[in-house]
Amino acid sequence: MSEGETAAAAPAAPSEREQVLEQYRAKIREHRETEARLKRMREDVKGLVARYQKTEDDLSALQSVGQIIGDVLKKLDNERFIVKASSGPRYVVGCRSRLNQDKLKPGTRVALDMTTLTIMRILPREVDPTVFHMQEDEEGGKKTSFSDVGGLNEQIRELREVIELPLTNPELFIRVGIKVSRHVVSALQTTRKFTTVNLKVTLSLKKDYSHTFCQQPPKGVLLYGPPGTGKTMLAKALASNINATFLKVVASAIVDKYIGESARIIREMFGFARDHQPCVIFMDEIDAIGGSRFSEGTSADREIQRTLMELLNQMDGFEEQGQVKMVMATNRPDILDPALLRPGRLDRKIEIPEPNETQRLEILKIHSASITKRGDIDFESVVKLADGLNGADMRNICTEAGLFAIRNDRDYVMEEDFMKAARKILDTKKLESKLDYSKV
Repeated sequence: MSEGETAAAAPAAPSEREQVLEQYRAKIREHRETEARLKRMREDVKGLVARYQKTEDDLSALQSVGQIIGDVLKKLDNERFIVKASSGPRYVVGCRSRLNQDKLKPGTRVALDMTTLTIMRILPREVDPTVFHMQEDEEGGKKTSFSDVGGLNEQIRELREVIELPLTNPELFIRVGIKVSRHVVSALQTTRKFTTVNLKVTLSLKKDYSHTFCQQPPKGVLLYGPPGTGKTMLAKALASNINATFLKVVASAIVDKYIGESARIIREMFGFARDHQPCVIFMDEIDAIGGSRFSEGTSADREIQRTLMELLNQMDGFEEQGQVKMVMATNRPDILDPALLRPGRLDRKIEIPEPNETQRLEILKIHSASITKRGDIDFESVVKLADGLNGADMRNICTEAGLFAIRNDRDYVMEEDFMKAARKILDTKKLESKLDYSKV
């Protein structure tokens, strides 16, 4: 080969190399694009698998056979149990291997397979729907705090001592020697909420407390006094400020026309409270079922007495209450049954009296705080004019003062409106009857 041919062939080699490199880069780009598509397809497959699984679950739920509800009567051995079906008959059945057999105690509600009657799952305690509706629920609404209750500082302190303190700081009761429930002591041992200050208490808990700690702090409180003094409002403030389940019920709503239904609701209410400890039960107008018992009367009176006896048994019976507290309210303490008022059921009776002049001024300032006012308002003059009015009347004065302002086409309230409202409430107050409230 001549020198000219060699020089002409030399430049062709680099161009072929660049061509191969370009093909290599193109293949790498194609590989990356394919890898990205594969990743997207895998994500799509995951979504399709999830949709498929949901569809399968929906189909199996539609095609599955229902289960029978029953109650465990007795455990024969590690594999067999005697159960009573809801229809009445009793069976000797087996148990699903996944279930914790230690929880299958007599009285436990279970679900049985329709064909083999095998125990498939453990069901919660049967509770009447009315008990669920008793739970305090103020979501979306304004919660009542103790600062909204005026003139009852001493009563608030007594109420929180009996209801809130044993639930939030039970170790304080142990420290001073007040007996505490076994449930509370075992919970304290488990959580180990002790500091060096509580060293003596910690040492005492290591001992056998089967005789020492066999009772509880105060279980219940009775709020009594004239109407309109703030008994129910105190309970609302307690419900908003305590970190516990709160059940509210009007005693008259428990009474049922069928024999035994009222007592059943009482049992289920306390059973629900024990399952959701700590819990506070507030029963308003307790005189509806808590009146003194007598030998004569109609069948309706006897049914109310049976309801009262069930309430007495649940409050202080053989079954320990644990962290369940009772708050009752009435404006007729004179007709309550003595068995209901005794210590062990209602340990503290708190009188909610008519407010004095200082307390009326405090209540008036609380309820008038959100009202648009103009000019200097002498609240003391309004309070002196409103002598003999209760807390509800003082709140009504603020409402009437606002109505007087609306009637005069004003968007603010003046002192004259408060004075007119106080005179109007005093005139209507004459229609109310008086009842002598003595200490219980």
